[in-house]
Amino acid sequence: MKTYQLKWEQDMPITLDEAWQFFSSPLNLAKITPKEMGFKITSDYTEDTVMYEGMLISYKITPLLGIKMNWVTEITHIKDRKYFIDEQRFGPYAMWHHEHFFKEIEGGVHMTDKLTYAIAPAPIGGLANALIVRKKVKQIFQYREKAIIERFGNLVM
Repeated sequence: MKTYQLKWEQDMPITLDEAWQFFSSPLNLAKITPKEMGFKITSDYTEDTVMYEGMLISYKITPLLGIKMNWVTEITHIKDRKYFIDEQRFGPYAMWHHEHFFKEIEGGVHMTDKLTYAIAPAPIGGLANALIVRKKVKQIFQYREKAIIERFGNLVM
């Protein structure tokens, strides 16, 4: 199975505590996901839910062509205010490993997302990735970048 990797970086003019509080809450993910994804948390979490290792988060998503899917991820690693990792346990990918890193910088926080994913075996997976999946994932993270700027502003150095 071939894996693919993508990386995004963004600076935000907020404190490390604010960044951690926002991004470590599963409920906030819908706020930075394109509306057409039909993203909805189906886990029974509240605003007060604190992320923990082993936490399972279930979602409903509509990634392509109006097809609704269930998706379950697990928070596998956490280092408070430094990073957390989520991995797919059930969903549209053969493998999904998403690392979220936070670093305090002058005037704000630097966030890095590293995504490693796999889809169907070759040659179908490679073709699907080249034609659809990679582009779709990039669009989701481009939307996310804009939504974060709208919510927190843009750190200009």
